[in-house]
Amino acid sequence: MAMLEEFKKFAMKGNVVDLAVGVIIGGAFGRIVDSLVQDVIMPPIGKLFGGLDFASYYLPLNGQAYGLPLAEAKKAGAVLAYGNFFTILLNFVILAFVIFQMVRLMNRMRAPFTKAEEEKEAAAAVAVSEEVVLLREIRDSLKR
Repeated sequence: MAMLEEFKKFAMKGNVVDLAVGVIIGGAFGRIVDSLVQDVIMPPIGKLFGGLDFASYYLPLNGQAYGLPLAEAKKAGAVLAYGNFFTILLNFVILAFVIFQMVRLMNRMRAPFTKAEEEKEAAAAVAVSEEVVLLREIRDSLKR
């Protein structure tokens, strides 16, 4: 029973719950970014390059799969699906940029609180040093 209680304490800690929420939201956000890239960004880019779908770009490694759709080419043998890789790479870059912007925004929002805490610590350090000075003066006057 003690192990169950210990697990319950661990699972209910704020960090674990925050991490779980972050993973769930991150998964949903990843799907949103994937849809953004697949459905909004890649079609205009593909149109600029001749109206082709980047996800279907591949290089057949066995030589027999030229001209086939990607799914059939994969069935025919090994293919190097560089178009799909490019799409996933673009997903990652967009996702990383958005997460960077969110962290940057959070740091800016947190900055005033951090400055206030630093000022309190500095004031406390000054107060401690004044007390130390007074104690030294008392010590020196007692020695005389």
